Amino acid sequence: MPKTMISPKVIEDAVHLACRAPSYHNTQPWRWVVEAGELHLYVDADRVVATDHGGRQALISCGAALDHLRVAMAAAGHRAHIAYYPNPNDHKHIASISFVAIDFVTSGHRRRADAILSRRTDRLPFAAPEDWEGFELMMREAVGAIGDVAAVDVIDDRGRSELAEAASLSEALRLYDSGYHAEMNWWTAPYEVSDGIPHSALVSAAESDRVDVGRSFPVTHNEERRVGVGDDRSTILVISALDDVRRDILGCGETLSAVLLEATMAGLATCTLTNLTEVAATRDIVAEVTGRPLPQVLVRVGTAPALETTPAPTPRRPLSEVLTFSVA
Repeated sequence: MPKTMISPKVIEDAVHLACRAPSYHNTQPWRWVVEAGELHLYVDADRVVATDHGGRQALISCGAALDHLRVAMAAAGHRAHIAYYPNPNDHKHIASISFVAIDFVTSGHRRRADAILSRRTDRLPFAAPEDWEGFELMMREAVGAIGDVAAVDVIDDRGRSELAEAASLSEALRLYDSGYHAEMNWWTAPYEVSDGIPHSALVSAAESDRVDVGRSFPVTHNEERRVGVGDDRSTILVISALDDVRRDILGCGETLSAVLLEATMAGLATCTLTNLTEVAATRDIVAEVTGRPLPQVLVRVGTAPALETTPAPTPRRPLSEVLTFSVA
């Protein structure tokens, strides 16, 4: 099937949506280049933080952006054909993407792309998700389309209590880690920027205490919200790589994107967590809970109050910083 030449405006719009993907501390560690009729995705090494040993979090972030790009282009009428790691001598070159026309853009294609702009990382407590069986069925269908690179496990109540203990342990193990805390303070600094996590997206100490499986951020002075929800009653998912290779770690990011967008379309709130997999001791606990040796990402899925004000989207880098059209 012949490749389709895509207009720069379509590419710009799709990359704009792709960059709404979640990333580690909102670092946005990606770089897009259009060259010779193809779109290329690279890890931006300058955006890989010091505590991301081995660059796993950057890869997961780029995987989420890659799946968001695929979704955005489908809504624009183009199917993405992805060649993963096309240059064996350049591990920063994640993918080369070409496109062919889709016969018909369905309402499903459009709804999934719309979900990119609706999705938010919500760190507040959730009520229990509604119609979990229906959601899980649709989620697994979406995840299955990614390929055989990652697994998604739903955690039961016993496993959740073990994850809650692991979350507390991860904080204790990092209590005196100056580099980690300096990094956290940098990426949550209370000034207007195009990256990082704004204070409006963080939680107060009281709100954090009601979420048993979460990450501790610098304390804010927000008034306590969702008091009526009480303690967090979310369902927790764990996404694990099937093999300890770059392609499967990247695939965990693609899988994360599929889970988050499916949840958003179902009207569910989500919060992505990696703190339990960043420390070896707590990563081992997560592995014991799932029975899988390579856990990468956790996701809380639940229900937020329907009448609650939707928070503003977190900032993103200007398109001019992340997208280049090569003239070579």
